[in-house]
Amino acid sequence: MSATAGGGSTQTDGPDAGPAARLGFTSGMVVQELGWDNDADDELRVAIEDRIDADMVDGDYGNVVDAVVLWWRDEDGDLVDGLVDALTDLVGGGAIWLLTPKVGRPSAVDPADIAEAAPIAGLSQTTTASVSKDWSATRLIAPKTIA
Repeated sequence: MSATAGGGSTQTDGPDAGPAARLGFTSGMVVQELGWDNDADDELRVAIEDRIDADMVDGDYGNVVDAVVLWWRDEDGDLVDGLVDALTDLVGGGAIWLLTPKVGRPSAVDPADIAEAAPIAGLSQTTTASVSKDWSATRLIAPKTIA
C-alpha cells in the first residue's frame, strides 16, 4: 500500500521533511540516476531511495521513468547534451532534478549556464533548492505533450 497525503505514512512531508521529500519523491516512483561519481552525496542518494522505497535505476533501464536525478559538474561537457540525454526515458510531465555543486565549490556550474541550457533542451526551470552541504538541485520539466 502506498502512502498518501494525510495517510499512515511514517515519512514527514512538512517543512522539516528531508531533501528527498522536499524534491517531491514519493513511494513507488521510478527514478533514474545519471552522472553518478565518487563525489555524489551518498546521504542524499540513500534518502531518495528510502523515499521511493526502491533503488534508483541507471541509464540502461530501458523503460519510462517518473523522474531523473542528474549529477552534473562544470567539466562534464555540454549541459544541453546532458539534459537532452536525460529526457530519453522520462515520462511526459516528469521532472529532471539537476544536481550541481554549490556555487563556490569545486566544479560548480554557473546558474546562468543552467538558465541558458534548459530552454535549448526544451525544458523549463521551476525550482532551485539546497539539498546537501555541497549540492544544489534545480528542477527542470518538459512541457506535457498534447495528443
